[in-house]
Amino acid sequence: MTEIKLTSDELRLMSLFQSVTSATARDCIVDEKMDRVIFVVNKGQMGLAIGKGGSTIKQLQNVVAKKIELVEFSDNPAEFIRNMLNADMVNDVRISDRSDGTKQAVVTVDQKKKGAVVGREGRNAEKARLLAKRYFQITNVQIVSPEQGSNSHRVNIDG
Repeated sequence: MTEIKLTSDELRLMSLFQSVTSATARDCIVDEKMDRVIFVVNKGQMGLAIGKGGSTIKQLQNVVAKKIELVEFSDNPAEFIRNMLNADMVNDVRISDRSDGTKQAVVTVDQKKKGAVVGREGRNAEKARLLAKRYFQITNVQIVSPEQGSNSHRVNIDG
């Protein structure tokens, strides 16, 4: 894992996150492009961070005035990517080394769920690419659907 450097703004947001949710954020990314703040939460603290009926996370969103997205951390890269992309919709995650020395992740999802996994404007796929690179030096996240008939779809996100 590489060393992660946080800005004073991100540190302030992590402190705010902790005081509002009582959960521990191990990382914070302010994604201006998608107008959101992504918090990486310690394993097992997702429920605490979200709160009953989403009340805690809604309260935090009101204070920050940006969309808040949460990802549960895992030191297993495949599980971490699965957590980012909605584990219930992901069939498989394979991580491999490419010929140029970089790592890539191939995420297999059901054809009917692909849009939800990729997210509006590719926001989930972008989050997966950002965090996979930040934590595990995975430079390419590919979201694929098994062929149904003759049309196979691939979404490629290179970073």
